[in-house]
Amino acid sequence: MTFNEGMQIDTSTTSSSGGGGGGGRLAIGGGVGGLLIVVVALFLGVDPGTVLPQGGTGAGTGQYGDQGTSAPGFDLSRCKTGADANDIVECRVVATGNSVDGVWTQLLQGYTRPHVRLFKESVQTACGPATTDVGPFYCPGDKTAYFDTSFFQELVDKFGSSGGPLAQEYVVAHEFGHHVQDVQGTIGRAQQGPGGAEGNSVRTELQADCYAGIWAHYASITKQQGTDVTFLKPLTDQDIDDALSAAASVGDDRIQKSATGRVNPESWTHGSSAARQYWFTEGYKTGDVNQCDTFSAPDLHE
Repeated sequence: MTFNEGMQIDTSTTSSSGGGGGGGRLAIGGGVGGLLIVVVALFLGVDPGTVLPQGGTGAGTGQYGDQGTSAPGFDLSRCKTGADANDIVECRVVATGNSVDGVWTQLLQGYTRPHVRLFKESVQTACGPATTDVGPFYCPGDKTAYFDTSFFQELVDKFGSSGGPLAQEYVVAHEFGHHVQDVQGTIGRAQQGPGGAEGNSVRTELQADCYAGIWAHYASITKQQGTDVTFLKPLTDQDIDDALSAAASVGDDRIQKSATGRVNPESWTHGSSAARQYWFTEGYKTGDVNQCDTFSAPDLHE
């Protein structure tokens, strides 16, 4: 249990939908738990629908994507306090987003809250249709972080992460880290330059890991406006171990080794397990945004 029970959950920037509204599977993506649906066309002023594979349903038309014939989603009225966040995984996602907003509002001038979308099975986004298979992701086209909470169990069962709450909260904070990059105007760098273990896609993902560490540094000392309580209780060594376990479980090398028995750094998009742990720890220990400049780092600590 990590959230202070007196913390009040704000669901005003969150929406929820069930399955059935997503259409075809995306042909683009970058692996589990990161910048999964950034379409080059978004940065070139091109309609993303023109670059989607045949069978897709095109970009979402609503502010947060067209829900189409989606079944009813999670009842957000169940999320009221930190106690609900400690008990209900969907509420934990929303509350974590609240805490990340609280931290970055103080750290980054001009920070604006992203939208959060809880979905099941499939969803429409301004970056095109997506399914649960891609894992959590952030779409800059509609400034929305998307989560199917079934991923958290998959993180344990398939990727070997611990199941602690901070493992889940790390994932949320990482996706919000991409929103921070969007606010900073740097998220497009993921699509520039060479690929591979030293490429900008990896550097973008590792910076988001570092930003997740920044959140962990401040979340237990940042008070929520209106409640005068901190978002999180003081973090324990076990909490941090849970976050590091999640970071390691989605390293490119670990996923490749598990899937094929081989490791190919030239095809990496998110970074190694060791690098993901290093950059989360760097943010957590320092609390200094300037220490998260992965783009200038000569050593990514592979």
